[in-house]
Amino acid sequence: MGINICVEEAMPGIKRKDLLEIGELSKREILKILSLSESIKKRGRDLSYQPLKGKTLGMIFEKNSTRTRVSFEVAMWQLGGYGLYLNKSDLQLGRGETIEDTARVLSRYVDGIMIRAYHHEDVKKLASFASVPVINGLTDYEHPCQALTDLFTIYEKKKKFSGLKLAFIGDGDNNMATSLIFGCAKVGLDITVASPKGYQPGKDVLNKAEKDSMMNNSKIVVTEDVMEAAENADVIYTDVWTSMGQEREAEERKKVFSGYQVNGKILKKAKKDVMVMHCLPAHRGEEITDEVLDGPNSVVFDQAENRLHVQKAILISLMA
Repeated sequence: MGINICVEEAMPGIKRKDLLEIGELSKREILKILSLSESIKKRGRDLSYQPLKGKTLGMIFEKNSTRTRVSFEVAMWQLGGYGLYLNKSDLQLGRGETIEDTARVLSRYVDGIMIRAYHHEDVKKLASFASVPVINGLTDYEHPCQALTDLFTIYEKKKKFSGLKLAFIGDGDNNMATSLIFGCAKVGLDITVASPKGYQPGKDVLNKAEKDSMMNNSKIVVTEDVMEAAENADVIYTDVWTSMGQEREAEERKKVFSGYQVNGKILKKAKKDVMVMHCLPAHRGEEITDEVLDGPNSVVFDQAENRLHVQKAILISLMA
């Protein structure tokens, strides 16, 4: 892959306790994780490689999950450890125990905590009171594990970041758009976000990312024009129009985003070898058509597989 940092240097891990936001990571830390992900993927299912032997990851889920749960649980087992699934109703959190006390108690039992939660502030609080690494498996603000996987997938397919354009089409104010804006700015990948008014990235996100984008010679563009975003794009990315917790807004969002569907017409504006990405689950026929999701430009299921390899790299970086 040649991501400028050798695998051996990446092995000791990143110099931080937690992974809460991709916006907190340095470019060097991101490249270390991507480099280690490449090494891990090349190993395949090598069960003799067990850097987390005897270690346990507590996995707290306030939201349902397919890819996050399965990839973390399988990753821990294949690395020699154990992933302990903890639904909120299984914990005393569901009966009023404080996040602070939960963090202190779990830290006495497990070697790391992954949490998929509704509120980002709850995850930050958990991390501040835990003495073991905490990994953000998704919140309303960011989805750093997915964004790191997306960057890995793009580099795996395109062999570079510089000079590429990613077009994100859909809700520009959701956790995926935010994570991708931060991630692209860190690695020097241009990003254009096409969203209707009222659903565009917040000024705080854009201001924070702008500093990194200037340092890494990349551009961040926000527009309402889908065709402008798709023009000469190397990557087209979309996500559901209604995220978990927004179900009451579903019908209104379908009307607002009706012109933001990724379909064959959109792909014609992009480069011929454009990659189509989606973090899944997809609402087929809404934000993306079957023709595109299952078409030759789609790397959606390679992207989903890469969650396993990148999550292994994150776990090793923080817990090994």
